[in-house]
Amino acid sequence: MRALIQRVGGAKVSVNGEVVSSIGKGLCVLIGINRDDGPKDLEYIVRKILNVRLFDDESGVRWKCSAKEKQLEILCVSQFTLYHELKGNKPDFHNSMGPDAAKTFYSTFLDELKKQYNPALIKDGKFGEYMKVEIDNDGPVTIMLESLNSKGKGGNDKNDTT
Repeated sequence: MRALIQRVGGAKVSVNGEVVSSIGKGLCVLIGINRDDGPKDLEYIVRKILNVRLFDDESGVRWKCSAKEKQLEILCVSQFTLYHELKGNKPDFHNSMGPDAAKTFYSTFLDELKKQYNPALIKDGKFGEYMKVEIDNDGPVTIMLESLNSKGKGGNDKNDTT
């Protein structure tokens, strides 16, 4: 799995000109699912999204608090294009999980996020739809996470303590 996490002042998703989800301050997370992803990949990405420290604490010290600690909203958007390969100038998406399996996997991912956090603070777009995503990136702060299948060794952080 891949998660492109952006610290935002706000974000929203529209489908056919209608806003389907929006958040204020928090995280906007673009989620890519690899064709070989499994439960361990999902668990890793959920844990990291909820615990990555991208926010200041009350005294203004940077990188001290997670969205979970600050009780901020999280907007997730499925994005199969995160698993692209360029063949010349044309993107190929054969490494992405197929649509039916990915829909189930993504739904399980959202359910797990909601189990480990406040479900009312977890929002998402519409899986498989053409979406317009508006992101007010704060900082800008953007973090790319990769799970087992992407890195082959349990993620992309050297000293994983969360």
